Amino acid sequence: MSFPRQYARTQRFSIGVPRSFQISPDGQHVAFLRSRDGTDTATCLWVAEPDGTERIIADPRTIGDTGEDLPPEERARRERLRESGSGIVSYSVDKAFTRAVFSLSGRLYSVELDGSGTPRELPAASPAIDPVLDPTGRLVAYVHKGAIHVLDLADGLDRVVAAPDGKNITWGLAEFIAAEEMGRHRGMWWSPDGTFLLATRVDTTPVRRWHISDPGNPEAVPQTVAYPAAGTDNAEVRLAVLRADNTGEPVWVEWDRDAFPYLVTAGWTQRLKGTSTIVFTVQDRAQRTLRACTADPLTGHLHELWTETSDTWVEIMPGVPEFDASGAALRFGVDSSGERALYLGDRMVNSPGQYVRAVLDVDGCCVLYSASPLGEPHIVRLWLYDSRTDTRTEMSFPGADGPSGVHSGLLRGDTLVIQRRDLSSPGVRTAIVRGVHEEQSVTEVESRAERPDLPGVHVQLQRLGEREIPAALVLPSWYTPDSDPLPVLLDPYGGPHAQRVLCAQSAYLTAQWFAEQGFAVLIADGRGTPGIGLAWEQAIHRNMAETVLEDQVAALHAAPEAFGVRLDLTKVGIRGWSFGGYLAALAVLRRPDVFHAAVAGAPVTDWRLYDTHYTERYLGHPDDDPECYERESLLVDAPKLQRPLLLIHGLADDNVVFAHTQRLSSALLAAGRPHTVLPLSGATHMANDPTVSENLLLVQVEFLRDALHLT
Repeated sequence: MSFPRQYARTQRFSIGVPRSFQISPDGQHVAFLRSRDGTDTATCLWVAEPDGTERIIADPRTIGDTGEDLPPEERARRERLRESGSGIVSYSVDKAFTRAVFSLSGRLYSVELDGSGTPRELPAASPAIDPVLDPTGRLVAYVHKGAIHVLDLADGLDRVVAAPDGKNITWGLAEFIAAEEMGRHRGMWWSPDGTFLLATRVDTTPVRRWHISDPGNPEAVPQTVAYPAAGTDNAEVRLAVLRADNTGEPVWVEWDRDAFPYLVTAGWTQRLKGTSTIVFTVQDRAQRTLRACTADPLTGHLHELWTETSDTWVEIMPGVPEFDASGAALRFGVDSSGERALYLGDRMVNSPGQYVRAVLDVDGCCVLYSASPLGEPHIVRLWLYDSRTDTRTEMSFPGADGPSGVHSGLLRGDTLVIQRRDLSSPGVRTAIVRGVHEEQSVTEVESRAERPDLPGVHVQLQRLGEREIPAALVLPSWYTPDSDPLPVLLDPYGGPHAQRVLCAQSAYLTAQWFAEQGFAVLIADGRGTPGIGLAWEQAIHRNMAETVLEDQVAALHAAPEAFGVRLDLTKVGIRGWSFGGYLAALAVLRRPDVFHAAVAGAPVTDWRLYDTHYTERYLGHPDDDPECYERESLLVDAPKLQRPLLLIHGLADDNVVFAHTQRLSSALLAAGRPHTVLPLSGATHMANDPTVSENLLLVQVEFLRDALHLT
């Protein structure tokens, strides 16, 4: 089987990889999601036992519903999550780890985690969206047609505890901006005792409506979406405390929403002697202030925990606010060296010289966080901080050859689930370490993902040029120092929040396939990407295009000497998707002296068409600095096009809408500049159809060969 076909049918080799772990309170049992093999898209719910055995708890094929008949609300939710699988793609468990709930095709199911029974369908309204089991395991909350329902698992009684009071009102779901840009994918949270439900009320009335149609299916009604483009109004978001028994009136959690319109996180804590307290964070529209607050669920009374400010923007860091067993609050701030640091109360959690990435978990007095050594952004390690002893311990993957790699993890009941990617193999390894301080037992969870049909991955990592730009060079398996100079293909993302140069073989599989077609593939993480430091990330503020393009050019020119390879700099192509698509088009428009062909997939071409939270963070409000938006736009550069340009875009994309490519194409046509547009009928921002995914790789390589005059 060809690599493009295998890449497509395995959904980029993600099928069969265990994920979405949850651990029992005693640490003995671990639930997770995984399909039966590397091409079966119907994801199952499993439990790993202490002796290493793995049991299927719920199999969609046995149930008779693979979960592919999705309601529109669930499709939108998965698009924000970049979830391409089917079957059981998410689940919720109770605190005691006795049962789980999940949905398939909008129908609600529950199952006992001890394997004592088969999944049973619950008498819920359909479609049931984003079900959440309460901590006691008695009740499940879900959203149906914008209303929050609470279903009693014992007697099947279904109560509506919050209903829309207007046409554009939705309860209990994350709005577009929260899910797409803030990492908040939920809109309701149970109190620890299952008495209350904290929920969002979202009003999209102020948000402009866009209509997304698919010309390939003219009989289909256009999809209407509330899309908050830069400079326009956002949805109005409020928080309310609802009683699960539907008695009494909602208690509104009121903050200054004019000053802080963005609800970033929300949830509960028991930090005050077992008392359940609401905790949430909000952000101003300019994103220069992030504030954490607590609230009394009975009165809504607020208390400010901490406030973080910045002259550029405050980055939303995963995992905070959170509290350890003593009630001390975790937060991010800036240390004396000017780098981001993690604090527990007034104590710094991380060691100096670490680039902290996220708080992954808190178990009693132990904080699990991920960090990279400063100067080694390609490595991501796990650290355990014990607040009782003020000590830090690195959590290494059992039996791994050295600490180099990319790690993630989960901690509960003194049990650590740790996942590792590295350069020695293309897959993901998963270990369950029961007894993190003594390693009482270690078992591995099998990955059933297919191995890519490639002759290995031949990648070198370097820091390039005066700015020491992190870069990876992928060479053909047949390359030798005596080979003819290779044409170069740059393959960047190059923007915020996404890092491509990692110590993980899986990051270079597609690059290796392109290399086998006769290219030296160069991937560079310039300024704006994570992993280096605050100054590096914030260098793109109000000057994004010039900065990111300059670093790609610098990396290209430094690569031959740094890597010791012969590169043909008269034949340089560039490809990218989303921000990478913007960067690819930008490269041939503004630096045709360096770049000779480009493939731009789903590119942002006019930042006024992209969303508020992302765009205004880097470019400001368009009314305050319209010149900045003109400077960053590709449309004004259309008359400059001298090189072959292939634009690829999904017609159903509701993130980077097709209008981006359409407007650039129109501007190029008006300027008399030849170019190619490949519209993908029915495709969203993710091209998930296997046939489309396979052929996209083939189309790109043929375009680049022709454009660069390669034989």
